[in-house]
Amino acid sequence: MVLTVFLFWYNRVEREIEKQLVWVGSSKKDLMALPVLVRKFFGHALHFAQKGERHDAAKVLKGFGSAGVLEIIEDDADGTYRAVYTVRFREAVFVLHCFQKKSKSGIGMPQKDLDTIRKRLKAVEAVAKGIRDEQARRKQN
Repeated sequence: MVLTVFLFWYNRVEREIEKQLVWVGSSKKDLMALPVLVRKFFGHALHFAQKGERHDAAKVLKGFGSAGVLEIIEDDADGTYRAVYTVRFREAVFVLHCFQKKSKSGIGMPQKDLDTIRKRLKAVEAVAKGIRDEQARRKQN
């Protein structure tokens, strides 16, 4: 009985601490087009982010001003894959972009993908602000 109550309490607390995962634009559809093992790896690493932790494979994406935008890189026989997400906002973990890196020259990210990430990050900022404003209105009522 005590163990059952503890497990119930622990599971409840665990769910309350875990942030929601929000897919921005076509990021979920793009993820689902990747190889199964890559998807599983990205899912595992994103779950760390939902719990407020950072997977060893998650690295800060340069050019975004802080440690709030991260990328996960995974290789397989067919190439290199990346998932980019942000933890800047307390409301959720937002997955901004998932893709296969096509360029064989250099390790940098293609400009087209950087532009997509910037555009989606700007949209997420507006969404997060809207969520905060709505929560503030609910508290006032």
